[in-house]
Amino acid sequence: MSISQRAKSWRRNFRNLAELLVIRHGQASFGAVDYDVLSDLGRAQARAAGAWLRGMGWTPDRVVTGTLNRQIDTATEMGFVPEREEHAGLNEYDFGDLLDARFKGDIPDIVKGDRKVHFRTLRETVFAWQKDEIENPSETWGQFVDRVEAARAFAVDTDAKRVLVISSGGVIGQMTAASLHAPAQHMMNLNLQIKNAAMTRFMFSGSLFSLNEFNATPHYATPDGAALMSYS
Repeated sequence: MSISQRAKSWRRNFRNLAELLVIRHGQASFGAVDYDVLSDLGRAQARAAGAWLRGMGWTPDRVVTGTLNRQIDTATEMGFVPEREEHAGLNEYDFGDLLDARFKGDIPDIVKGDRKVHFRTLRETVFAWQKDEIENPSETWGQFVDRVEAARAFAVDTDAKRVLVISSGGVIGQMTAASLHAPAQHMMNLNLQIKNAAMTRFMFSGSLFSLNEFNATPHYATPDGAALMSYS
């Protein structure tokens, strides 16, 4: 087969691949008693993502979320019609539990209240968690990895050509790192970059699963849309 023929074959096969579009939930309520609630900004972010996808002619054949309110409500605000499915493997790791375990139930006030300190401390804590250095977490790193993979396998076990998943930053970071066969620490480096309602796209068919784009926010690419940008 010539180079030209191989290129044509590759393009033909690529067009036949299905899409898994994984979107992080909209902004939740940092510092609130109940974090698992979308802020007004988070709801606007979700609506903007849904409107942009519809404007591009992209509508899902299947919608899957975790069981967290901020994920479910993001899907609702996006406004797509397919009946929503749930998989708990798409839920975020319990960062509150990890911090609690690390600090033996006495988390410093600055870690709870200051965003920069909180996320710097969380990054260090997750690295320790990955090395099994956190005592008695409610979920081990290995268990987290396994359930994220189970959720990914569930999402792509379908005849649907366009699958929309609403999840959280840690899950998306792990799914992306795993697809690239990257070291475990890379999961957290990706996690902390992911914007609220950002889009990460994978292509799949059978055993093939490949990253296509990461952390994209075309729905924020206007002066008005830029005001919707947030990371936490």
